[in-house]
Amino acid sequence: MGSYHAGSCTATNIKISFSLFLLLVGVASAQLSPTFYSTSCPNALSTIKSAVDSAVSSEARMGASLLRLHFHDCFVNGCDASVLLDDTATLTGEKTAGPNANSLRGFDVIDTIKTQLESLCPKVVSCADILTVAARDSIVALGGPTYTVPLGRRDATTASLSAANSNIPGPQLNLAALISAFSNKGFTAKEMVALSGSHTIGQARCTTFRNRLYNEANINASFATSLKSQCPSSGGDNTLSPLDVTSPTSFDNAYFRNLVSQKGLLHSDQQLYSGGSTNTIVDAYISNTGTFRADFANAMKKMGNLSPLTGTNGQIRTNCRKVN
Repeated sequence: MGSYHAGSCTATNIKISFSLFLLLVGVASAQLSPTFYSTSCPNALSTIKSAVDSAVSSEARMGASLLRLHFHDCFVNGCDASVLLDDTATLTGEKTAGPNANSLRGFDVIDTIKTQLESLCPKVVSCADILTVAARDSIVALGGPTYTVPLGRRDATTASLSAANSNIPGPQLNLAALISAFSNKGFTAKEMVALSGSHTIGQARCTTFRNRLYNEANINASFATSLKSQCPSSGGDNTLSPLDVTSPTSFDNAYFRNLVSQKGLLHSDQQLYSGGSTNTIVDAYISNTGTFRADFANAMKKMGNLSPLTGTNGQIRTNCRKVN
């Protein structure tokens, strides 16, 4: 009896150890999966899509804003929804960083989605996943390509103002600096050009392109003249102009055509077609919009996979603006 009892204890211990082993392996190699919420919150994706479609139909620019929110999140310590955190007495968020202050928007749309999901399936869907899916749905709502989004990201409990100030590529960067900023996140020059194609939608503030208007030579003269009336040499910093003057609310390849005509709005835009190594990529995207769409979709999937928190790391915030 004694030996039998001892044997069963050993077997139990082995079972527990094996379970623990599986748990640890699972946490260490937690993978994102497109079906992550299929049982825990089956209506998660349709809920996000409905809210995004509604927001974009009310204001087309919101599609670009939600895409940009995702981009500014992922380039700072990975896609962890740190960009959504408000400042508190003990936490300095990323909203006041140079690339974000007075220009990031769409937080209210994310709040709306989060509220809806919390009533459907409390504490299940992360803010980081909401951002990633909302960016994809925004692209689709404006006529862009769809792609499968792997899910299962968790939310950060910290943010980094300094990383937001240093990691997000700015509108004044030259080609070498753009290639370097994206290379630091694991992207090729071609993927950088493809992602820059997101500027086929959205608008920019006068303060981001004023210097180009008044001081650069490689800009279409009539294009510059038409912009100067809205963006004077001083004042009007927040006056908006479309990044793609041709079709600002359609996800297409007109952005690249504009570059060939020297109608890139930002200095960083025109750098993609200024006699450098990326000219041929721009030409390829002009001649085949299907190639651009496929490359863009693949680069967006790759961006959504930047250093996600998974397993037991991070948390599922109940309010995207603050840590639980």
